[in-house]
Amino acid sequence: MNWVDICSVTDIPLRGARIVKTAVGCVAVFRTDDNEVFATSDRCPHKGGPLSEGIVHGKKVTCPLHNWVFSLETGEAQGADEGQIATFATQVVNGRVMLDASELTTGVAAE
Repeated sequence: MNWVDICSVTDIPLRGARIVKTAVGCVAVFRTDDNEVFATSDRCPHKGGPLSEGIVHGKKVTCPLHNWVFSLETGEAQGADEGQIATFATQVVNGRVMLDASELTTGVAAE
């Protein structure tokens, strides 16, 4: 893996997100109530809504446009919704959020 330091965990709002712009598209980096960090594509597959502006609840995010819910762990749509978003490996080391940049060279973030 090719870990890149992107920010302090406290730079991401609790139950919120920050955007990381990459060569293949924007990645949303989320922080849960439990200070867990997840990274996904920023685009909802339904209508292209910005997931970084969605509501984080538990380990899920709800799209701000049409309320589709996605697992931050797997990217799978929840409930009756269909679809999936790309997820990317993250880790927190000494309070710093690390993102695996090697996964961002395949083009999946922009799909």
